[in-house]
Amino acid sequence: MRKIIHVDMDAFYASVEQRDEPRYRGMPLVVGGLPDQRGVVAAASYEAREYGIHSAMPSRTAIQRCPHLIFVSPRFDVYHSISEQIREIFYEYTELVEPLALDEAYLDVSTNKKEAPSATLIAREIKDHIFEQTGLTASAGISINKFLAKVASAINKPNGICLIPPDKAESFVEKLNIEKFHGIGPVTAERMRNLGIQTGADLKLWSEIELLRKFGKVGSYYYHIVRGRDDRPVVAHRIRKSIGAEESFADDLNGRDAILRALQEISETVKRRIDHTETSARTLTLKVKYGDYVQVTRSRTAIDPIREVADMMKLAVELLETTEVDTKAVRLLGITLSNLDSERQSQDCIQLTLDFN
Repeated sequence: MRKIIHVDMDAFYASVEQRDEPRYRGMPLVVGGLPDQRGVVAAASYEAREYGIHSAMPSRTAIQRCPHLIFVSPRFDVYHSISEQIREIFYEYTELVEPLALDEAYLDVSTNKKEAPSATLIAREIKDHIFEQTGLTASAGISINKFLAKVASAINKPNGICLIPPDKAESFVEKLNIEKFHGIGPVTAERMRNLGIQTGADLKLWSEIELLRKFGKVGSYYYHIVRGRDDRPVVAHRIRKSIGAEESFADDLNGRDAILRALQEISETVKRRIDHTETSARTLTLKVKYGDYVQVTRSRTAIDPIREVADMMKLAVELLETTEVDTKAVRLLGITLSNLDSERQSQDCIQLTLDFN
């Protein structure tokens, strides 16, 4: 039987900003773009959440809900650095660490470097070490599988801990509101409620065949998790498939010079990220969204590795020629590098391609 911990930082981006700027503490704050720049909330402090503000919400909506809301631009380099620091704490206990994002990860501590018998005590130690080293709080869920650990980590947020022991797994899930199931989003939850499924106990009344008919392949997943079953292992050292960056503009870009300046800045961001991973790529994809919201992508695979800003710009400019940027305003630009050295199998040859989507 596995011992799985899910560690989830509390309002990570917003908490970092409140940690680093004392005047922000205790104030409703979001990390994201400004309302007059078509911004979107990337993260919200717990004070902001009291106003119903959440991630992915348009900044204009957020400021309407809380007129004195503080907006802070994201500092991803800082968040990445702190995330690495936290991950090193995880590796003090186990090599079986599966990061889900900068602010959360699964740990399998069934056998661990400390030879500690209690996963709950390990989770408490990890939380304490994170706070000592970063000044930030985390919440942790502990159980026998990933689904239960993930659900448990949200129970006592912020700065909480929750254990779902094996003998309580099914009864816990039965009492859980359907919206609280990890893997069931708002749309699916609404569909389930329309079918009379309000809780785990209601979902458990449905056979696997019935769930497959109503929800497709994912119905089998629902059938098993409502019974506390999840056989997915914690997968360490997941191979990254792509690295990229994009920017949405407050005012649509018009003219080649403005577009090239924006691509230069985006390329520099991608350069920093690919340097961080110590890899290179062979395929570059240019993403363009026009002012009328029509979006196109153009890709090219090169013979030589793509790593430097000049390499990215050369390919991006070539791909730009296949778009309509000379006649249409541009709302968004993005560059993504894929076919990374870290995940690419050895090849006898590489074919040049130009893909139109």
